[in-house]
Amino acid sequence: MAMRKSLTCPLDEEMDDKWIEDFLFPEKSLEASGRQPLDFDYIHKELAKPNVTLSLLHHEYEAESRANNKIPYSYRSFIRHYDEYAQKHKATLRIRRKPGEILEVDWAGTTAFIIDRDTGEKVKAYIFVATLPCSQLSYAEAFLSMNLQSWISAHIHAYEYFGGVTQIVVSDNLKTGVTKHTSRELVLNPTYKEMANHYDTIIMPARVRSPKDKASVEGSVGAISTWIIAALRNTHCFSIEELNEELRKKLEEFNHRPFTRKEGSRYSAFEEEEKFALSPLPDMPYKISEWKTAKVRPDYHISVESMFYSVPYEYISRQVDVKISEDMIVIYFNHMWLTSHKRLYGRFGQISTVREHMPDNHKLFVDQTPEVAIEWAESIGSSTLSTVRYLLESYQSEKQAYNLSFP
Repeated sequence: MAMRKSLTCPLDEEMDDKWIEDFLFPEKSLEASGRQPLDFDYIHKELAKPNVTLSLLHHEYEAESRANNKIPYSYRSFIRHYDEYAQKHKATLRIRRKPGEILEVDWAGTTAFIIDRDTGEKVKAYIFVATLPCSQLSYAEAFLSMNLQSWISAHIHAYEYFGGVTQIVVSDNLKTGVTKHTSRELVLNPTYKEMANHYDTIIMPARVRSPKDKASVEGSVGAISTWIIAALRNTHCFSIEELNEELRKKLEEFNHRPFTRKEGSRYSAFEEEEKFALSPLPDMPYKISEWKTAKVRPDYHISVESMFYSVPYEYISRQVDVKISEDMIVIYFNHMWLTSHKRLYGRFGQISTVREHMPDNHKLFVDQTPEVAIEWAESIGSSTLSTVRYLLESYQSEKQAYNLSFP
């Protein structure tokens, strides 16, 4: 028992026999009262499971007490005894937060900086912070912008750092992530929503002007502002990559710093009490995409960054939604998939056209080749075949011959 609870010699002066007994067998002092004993290890383990609460566990404990003709502790005493046990013997307390349930994210109010090599000017760097409230393990990363791409990239990197995904993400009401948030309606940025779906998590923005909704990250922001951002105040970095390399070193120190009022650190608490509860990462990380709207032109193409992509001609003059990723252009109409194209790069004005998107007369024009003309002529007869061959051989321009062959 002593080895399992990491009690080793030499012992401190206050660790007398009574202290050792209470530490190794906390339930004994409760059994002496004649009440149904509490199995603290069981309670702590069960609280890690989804939807299991202290209220449910107390209800089950009362039923067990009646079956054993024992007097149960009241709900208030039940919570108090568990609280004392967890504070003394466990890295995390599960009354308020379940392991693997929530990830809180935000931008730090304090900025860092890099130095422009050419001008010597200081350029602001914005710090993204993510915290697991149960273990308090945190992640931080610097970006030169607080735009959507930085916001999404920061989430992806945070998941990779933690090695898993929580059930819920509690974010601030930033315009990059939340389009609209009222008591009746929540509208997420399409890219942010798509990222959450990819990682099978739920985005729950904090209520406006309600910092208690993400108290853990608010606290971590303050600590990170001191132990990481302020600690780097005299470190001169000339690129965002250099800054993040220094930031990662400070982050590791921060997460391994011993707790002041209990055993362990953020990292050890995560390894022992929370890591097991995270959902596994998907096989592939989310690829950042951007959503835009476009109007289908009379030539049944849409324009995306001066490149042109076809859609079925029936949608001419309609408004469509366009999902733009690094390698693909995907087009939707009223949430219905229409078509996909490989994304074009390089010279402006390039065109990607799918034959099936053309009206019939355009298909006929495109399909006019010498082989098609001869095949058509053979289907009519030998005289027609001779005429078509004569026309193809007589005119310098194939198009002239086609116009004569296909009136």
